[in-house]
Amino acid sequence: MVSVLVVNDQSLQRLALRMLLGAEPDLSIAGEATSGAEAIRMNARLRPDVVLIAGHLPGTDGIETVRRLTHRRPFPQPLPATDTEPHTPRVLLLTPAGDEDHAYAALRAGADGFLLEDAAPDELASAVRVVAAGDAVVTPALTRALIDAVRDQRAARILPRASGLDVLTGRERDVLVAVASGWSNAEIAERLSIAPTTVKTHVSNILTKIGARARVQAVTFAYESGLVRPAA
Repeated sequence: MVSVLVVNDQSLQRLALRMLLGAEPDLSIAGEATSGAEAIRMNARLRPDVVLIAGHLPGTDGIETVRRLTHRRPFPQPLPATDTEPHTPRVLLLTPAGDEDHAYAALRAGADGFLLEDAAPDELASAVRVVAAGDAVVTPALTRALIDAVRDQRAARILPRASGLDVLTGRERDVLVAVASGWSNAEIAERLSIAPTTVKTHVSNILTKIGARARVQAVTFAYESGLVRPAA
């Protein structure tokens, strides 16, 4: 059973989400929060599998909420060691169309998935399951928009080329460049003449080494580390 903490400041929207997800036999509603601060407190107490943040959170920094839920420093710095293991849920965001900048910032803060607010009910339930299982959920259209948003960040700070890249092998860098170019695993396998299962292993290793939780975060890392440069 996957437990979900619903975060939204509108009571009717929370009710709709609770009824929708609660009707699924394998999903349960752990609680509801109306703000980022309340979500952080309830996460520590209820320890849900997934925190679903629907829309922006007025009166609080939504990006900082994601960062505190996922216990991440500004990407790609590693987390400091702690004596106790905090509860780190998977974080799924429902975002409005045309809000790629917010989605990009939330991704860097550690979010695991994004779904547009006009998604069908079955898509939302499926996304919760996928994120709870440890995979990432990003719609193809939003993936493309996020890649474009990263490429358009002309004024963004570029990290030194050696920053974080020294942990990757040459083949892993090749795969990361391909991922940042928007290629699928099948396309990467064909172009690099390796097996699709090998590509999947490389991607998994890359995410582990750079401290990312989702494929699209690897795209962000590729550009911010200087491995891939924005198009002129």
